[in-house]
Amino acid sequence: MTDFVVVIPARYASSRLPGKPLLELNGKTMIQHVYERGSESGATEVVIATDDERIADAAESFGATVCMTRNDHQSGTERIAEVADLLDWDDEKIAVNLQGDEPSMPAVLINQCAELLEDREADIATLASPFLSREDFESPNCVKVVCDSNGHALYFSRASIPYAREAIHADIAMETALHHHGIYAYRCGVLRQLVNAEPSALEVSEQLEQLRALSLGMTIAVGVPAERPGIGVDTEEDLSRASAELSDTSST
Repeated sequence: MTDFVVVIPARYASSRLPGKPLLELNGKTMIQHVYERGSESGATEVVIATDDERIADAAESFGATVCMTRNDHQSGTERIAEVADLLDWDDEKIAVNLQGDEPSMPAVLINQCAELLEDREADIATLASPFLSREDFESPNCVKVVCDSNGHALYFSRASIPYAREAIHADIAMETALHHHGIYAYRCGVLRQLVNAEPSALEVSEQLEQLRALSLGMTIAVGVPAERPGIGVDTEEDLSRASAELSDTSST
């Protein structure tokens, strides 16, 4: 198995769910659930990266390793890059960005994402699944990715891509795109290049930071997950659905 570390970026501020990492799900904080998913993977180390003492205190209470970071980061990617520098990680070290609002991310998918970087042509790896509904395919909240024949990303968009010029091809378009999941694996050297580069026009337009990597000519390997990830939590409704998912998982 590929050697890798997991970093969980966690911030207190959230426009829709303030204090999201500390919200309780089935008797545990969300950040503890995410940490446990990371610990169930093959990672050699799991680090929670935060700028908030409340999150740090909660994480240390269940035995997590915490790395305090600056409070001016614009993304989890930037926060993880600071961790890589603070902990003096080598450029070849692989770090998986496990987002702090993914309490139901199966550990097998964390491993799968890291292992995609066995493809030496790839600079970054991520996961994406077939769309389950046309509603999701047409929603700007569901990010689409289209890939080449080698499984490398051609483009990510909030728009419904590819566009079906004729109505009879609408199903083909939806079957061609994949629904992107927000998990990434990077070599630390690539991570440093990313955060030192300016946002690209594509990134600014779509508000998708992975487009910075494509604009820089980087290769993003996209894997179809072995099982579909659980829900990410952005709203109160998501919180209820995630609670139900975790209950189902623990009862099986």
